[in-house]
Amino acid sequence: MRAVEIEGTTKARPTIVRMHEVPLPDGAAKNGEVVETHTVASALKKLWTVGGFKSKDVVLGMGNQRVIARDLVMPKASLAQIREALPFQVQDMLPMPVSEALLDFYPISESDAESGPMVNGLLVAAVKQSVLAKVDAAILAGLRPLEVDLIPFALSRLQARSHGGPETIALVDVGSSTTSVIILIAGVPQFVRIIPAGGNDVTLAVSMSLEIEEGLAENAKRALGLTPASILNEHRPILEHIHRSTAELLNSIRNTLSYFDNTHPVGNVERIVLSGGGSRLGGFPAALQELTRVELVQSDPFATLTVAKSVGTQPMEIRDSMSVALGLALGAAA
Repeated sequence: MRAVEIEGTTKARPTIVRMHEVPLPDGAAKNGEVVETHTVASALKKLWTVGGFKSKDVVLGMGNQRVIARDLVMPKASLAQIREALPFQVQDMLPMPVSEALLDFYPISESDAESGPMVNGLLVAAVKQSVLAKVDAAILAGLRPLEVDLIPFALSRLQARSHGGPETIALVDVGSSTTSVIILIAGVPQFVRIIPAGGNDVTLAVSMSLEIEEGLAENAKRALGLTPASILNEHRPILEHIHRSTAELLNSIRNTLSYFDNTHPVGNVERIVLSGGGSRLGGFPAALQELTRVELVQSDPFATLTVAKSVGTQPMEIRDSMSVALGLALGAAA
């Protein structure tokens, strides 16, 4: 669990003044879901105490299998009116009853249809129980949740500061259990998909297949990366499992980009901006670029921000892991 605190939000370069992370006890959360509210609340208290955070106003992130984002076209109206109409318009698009979902609409553009002016945007739907569990844990920890934000939106907000040009860009953030793919055109999100797989799935595949502890599997994954199995024969079994499970994720990313290119006649993806701890697996960026044939750059989340001396110089792996928290904090500032 990670948090970032920023100051000077009205300036061109806000300042990161505090950041910290703490591990969650086993079983406290699963796939981004709060399982044990009191345990998560205790971890939040520890995070705030050890990290020295001053503000208790927080934005919480949602972005797992319990959240969907889909293209939606609605008759032109005020945003408030569109939101009121959503429960009557989107039931067929949801994997859960409307009564169990929290709904929102993100407008992107306007167009004309035979029936009149329309608003093109993204429907965002989350399982209400999942959202409230996070809110309850934060409140129990003595924090004040200001809002709950979609993690892909938080990532796009951060990355658009560095990659907000007119071209079509795919942000690919490889987390522990999910991978977010966000397509930006001129810095505006156009398409969001959350793939239910991440870096930890590779670790679990190695651990279960070879019947070794997860810690050993994680260390092996980090040390070997996507080295060709033919080069290191003594590690062939581990490398084969790393390659096999990583290939599934790489193909899911490629298929997502292909789906966007084939269904959105606004221009193909011209560049991939890669982030997230899972993307730091040795050989992963090169493999993704080779598979997609798209120019790829590795993100630096701190590039457009000032870092306080108290935070100090952080290795790129730590910077990457703070991307979501940074995007959430910037959203609160906006």
